[in-house]
Amino acid sequence: MIGISIISVIILLGVLIFAHELGHFLAAKWSGVGVMKFSLGFGRKIYSRKIGETEYLLSLIPLGGYVKLLGESEAELLPEDERHRSFSNKSVWVRMGIVLAGPVFNFILAVLIFAGVYMAGVPTLTGTIGTIQEGSAAMEAGMHPADTVVAIDGKKIRKWEHLAEMINASGGKTLQITVDRAGVKHELSVTPRSMKGKNLFGEEIDTWKIGISPDPKFVTERLNPAEALWVSLQKTWMLSKLTLVSIVKIFEGVLSPKTLGGPIFIAQLAGTQVKEGLVPFFLLMALLSINLGVLNLLPIPVLDGGHLLFYVIEAVMRRPVSVKVREFAQQVGFAFLILLMLFVFGLDIDRLLADNPIYEGFVRFFTGK
Repeated sequence: MIGISIISVIILLGVLIFAHELGHFLAAKWSGVGVMKFSLGFGRKIYSRKIGETEYLLSLIPLGGYVKLLGESEAELLPEDERHRSFSNKSVWVRMGIVLAGPVFNFILAVLIFAGVYMAGVPTLTGTIGTIQEGSAAMEAGMHPADTVVAIDGKKIRKWEHLAEMINASGGKTLQITVDRAGVKHELSVTPRSMKGKNLFGEEIDTWKIGISPDPKFVTERLNPAEALWVSLQKTWMLSKLTLVSIVKIFEGVLSPKTLGGPIFIAQLAGTQVKEGLVPFFLLMALLSINLGVLNLLPIPVLDGGHLLFYVIEAVMRRPVSVKVREFAQQVGFAFLILLMLFVFGLDIDRLLADNPIYEGFVRFFTGK
């Protein structure tokens, strides 16, 4: 299991890092900026090969990567005939595009993975009713188990997800629900009732339900390329917003920081998903690619978002932020990331040891619990 987890997380992180750095690489090449190095991983190089002016490296620590651009540092001395290919000498808009391309490619990777999965086929619950709650709105309206909901207010229903969304979005308004009962269509008026529920963050919310649950049988839904691409774009956008909201909820205290996970936790997830099959593994890859894209866009110095913030200020002020300010901000940002990494590593180790009886004995001894 440990071997599977290690191999799967190396593949997982390798693909995510490659996609991210490929974005920077291609944008730089397209903009006429020289690319000196393209590395997967940090630290000691395991393998390198130079093609043209670019050295391609595979490095020891697979927790990141980098693209070294010509003239990336303003202090770098370049021959006169090379300055037009220098990153620092490009317009602020070109520099912003190169930096932005990394996270954008992570989102593109997620869209492509989702599209591939949807075209291959995903298990889907149909609109067939499994059970009906006693005294519910559905029972009072005359709905029966094994009825298949085919339309709500004239809009066709193909799967349970859409059915639940439309009922919840009704706000209590009476719905005209068309069901197929043994081949015969029946039109029923159903008024959803307000119920207390919890959202993904554990917050109590008002929901609208009619008291039905789905038939547990799944069917395989396959989409054509155009449909798959559109659904994948929607899914990527929704998960991007969810990632951003989750970060806000952590700062608000709604979500515990203990929900965060580091490389060890990702390795455990990757190993588990690989054992479940390639589709769950690829879906995890898509989710983490979205997370990586969103996190890199946060305005934290050292991250892409921090660089973009400086470039936005430069575009507005029509002059670059001073080197001294940037260096100080990057030092603060680097320190923050180190502390965050130590924190998530600690959480990962705590999860590993949580079920260990020896560890639990130590905790009881020192805490008296």
